[in-house]
Amino acid sequence: MKTKLSSFDFKLPEKLIAKYPAKERDECRLMVVHKDSGKIEHKVFKDLIDYFDENDTLIFNNTKVFPARLFGKKEKTGAQIEVFLLRELNKESKLWDVLVDPARKIRVGNKLYFTDDDGNDVLVAEVVDNTTSRGRTIRFFFDGDEEEYRATLKQLGNTPLPKYIDRQPEEIDAERYQTVYASKLGAVAAPTAGLHFSKTLMKRLEIKGINLANITLHVGLGTFRDIEVEDLSKHKMEAEYFEIVKETAELVNKTKLAKHRVCSVGTTSMRSIESAVSANGLLKEAEGWTNTFIYHPYEFSIADSMVTNFHLPKSSLIIMISAFAGRELIMDAYQEAIKEKYSFFSYGDAMLII
Repeated sequence: MKTKLSSFDFKLPEKLIAKYPAKERDECRLMVVHKDSGKIEHKVFKDLIDYFDENDTLIFNNTKVFPARLFGKKEKTGAQIEVFLLRELNKESKLWDVLVDPARKIRVGNKLYFTDDDGNDVLVAEVVDNTTSRGRTIRFFFDGDEEEYRATLKQLGNTPLPKYIDRQPEEIDAERYQTVYASKLGAVAAPTAGLHFSKTLMKRLEIKGINLANITLHVGLGTFRDIEVEDLSKHKMEAEYFEIVKETAELVNKTKLAKHRVCSVGTTSMRSIESAVSANGLLKEAEGWTNTFIYHPYEFSIADSMVTNFHLPKSSLIIMISAFAGRELIMDAYQEAIKEKYSFFSYGDAMLII
């Protein structure tokens, strides 16, 4: 039987979409969903530590969000253009895949100018190719060395908040739309399940003897792009770069073989580890690009629990967690979350599936 997109739809009151993060990272609400019994508990995020024991392992995505949203002006007309950096194609030639808005005004050969706070043009880009209806390939021109170029990109960039947050980035976002353990620069969106972990909670987990393992998956916009086919077997995910180092693979496998709990913090961590499963069902060291799309029926190999946020209807993310815990249980849990007025999406509350 084919898995249909429409079976993951639900009505969400707009007032439940979180526009700002919780006052403290680890004091948002936490819904605990027990996959075997169907039991649902209502907790606070820092209570998560109570569900794990010594020698269990949590897997975190240590990708770091870069300020990917730039605002420039088109040559001659001066029209303002938003440029969203997706992926650097070539460092030496400063070539990037980007999204532009409004796209209809941007053609191959157009030049875009980016100004500093004083109105001086500090960076120029030329459009060299069309990739999709909104996608372009651009080449930056900059008079200065590599370090100055990177610093200028960072200075011009804004925190790439998802569109549904529906406000301009503020000072709080530079810190809170980033995990406390982020270290590998390259994502255009935060691995949001990890936003709830505070430094204090991380330390408490360590003191309890719980292992904290890192993988890297640089989150792209493909994770959040609308699925446009009813038959999920026909959906193709965009590839995202991931890396699993030897130390993480060894630690996770040691945990599994000793029958301790392995928890994936977020759907991005889950996609990474499920993209690097050895023939004997263990995690292997890996680096490359993954376009793994997880939907029912799917046999998960590595993690037996996961932390996740509350996701968009008909998104690849709710489809994945439904494959993990069962569609009926997850859809029931979402209705419970709506009834109990949980906050949804990137800055919203969290769910532990155990």
